[in-house]
Amino acid sequence: MGVFDDIADDEDDLRAAFMLEGLTNGRLQAADRLNALPRGGVVAGPTASIAMAAFLHCADGGGRFSDGRLGAWYAATEIETAIEETVFHNERRLRLSAAGFPARLQMRELVLTVDMEMLDLRGLKADRPELYDPDTYLQSQAFAAERRWPFAQPGLDGFVYDSVRRRAGQNVCIFRPGALPLPIVQGAHYEYAWDGGGELTILALSKVERSA
Repeated sequence: MGVFDDIADDEDDLRAAFMLEGLTNGRLQAADRLNALPRGGVVAGPTASIAMAAFLHCADGGGRFSDGRLGAWYAATEIETAIEETVFHNERRLRLSAAGFPARLQMRELVLTVDMEMLDLRGLKADRPELYDPDTYLQSQAFAAERRWPFAQPGLDGFVYDSVRRRAGQNVCIFRPGALPLPIVQGAHYEYAWDGGGELTILALSKVERSA
């Protein structure tokens, strides 16, 4: 549970809380992203902080279908695809960093069931290759900006699309916090461990019960 998940149901109070959190964690762009959400766009309740973080604390350059103005909730329909996607992005960041390798990251699986209408972009890699460019998101971001909530009216709530990082994998990109069913359930934990040469080992972590 996040620190703000149970403090208030009033949207003004929630906005103030998220604004305060943004000012104290060094991510000042979160305030601009919070202001980009129209009235009714902030969700409340158990695990709402996890949901809102995807929209307020995204990478400055955005993702495939979201630019730096406002984040989105990205997820895979299979855990294998989620692992491939997160390995790719974390490994790229590590290769560009001064610290580099070796490195260890712990990841947690977040599980939810989505029941909503989304624009289906699956099967379009040949016809719309700019949406699936493995190296740049400029054209896919422009495509989404013309269609996504809240920048387009009425705006789409999300896309479903093929994974670029895993063959036959599928992803979703959800643009509206209120479209995420709460609570978000915590699943398995994993550790990504890179050695000094950048070779990766993935470990599934499990809880060990201690005997009395």
